[in-house]
Amino acid sequence: MSLLRPDDLIDDIQSITPEFLARRGLRGLLLDLDNTLVPYGSYEEAAAAGMFRWARELRDSGTLLYLLSNATGRRAAFWLERLGLAGVSLAGVGLAGKPHPRAYRRALAELGLPAHQAGMVGDQLFTDVLGGNLCGMHTILVRPIVNNSLPHTRVARQLERAVLRRYGHDWKT
Repeated sequence: MSLLRPDDLIDDIQSITPEFLARRGLRGLLLDLDNTLVPYGSYEEAAAAGMFRWARELRDSGTLLYLLSNATGRRAAFWLERLGLAGVSLAGVGLAGKPHPRAYRRALAELGLPAHQAGMVGDQLFTDVLGGNLCGMHTILVRPIVNNSLPHTRVARQLERAVLRRYGHDWKT
């Protein structure tokens, strides 16, 4: 298995349902924030209306949700409160950040789940998928919500496309 190969590619995070998770034996999800749950840099709750409903439905089904983000502490705290999630950010607790396995292991410990019962959901191969695979998690790559990310992320997107094509996916990110 390649550390950069996601187990699933999906167009929209709302495709993840309790049935989707049950088929994969997953009881919890670690979730990226920017361009996975909400548009990069957005503080607009209206843009995340579907996320509120989606998160509530998964929690109501017994799925454990945890935000694992490299966003600023202020930004992560804003969305943690509104989405009703547990979680951390890079700035919030001084983690090494994604894709460092320490961040994933800490999140799994807080959820009380072994890696094989948790999925990592994010929009980037070189952080979300790599870190989740390094920890033995089920990885789910979601199409980025918008393409207004940082310059280094735009470069990474070009490399991601090449890696995805190698695995037979011509997914324009």
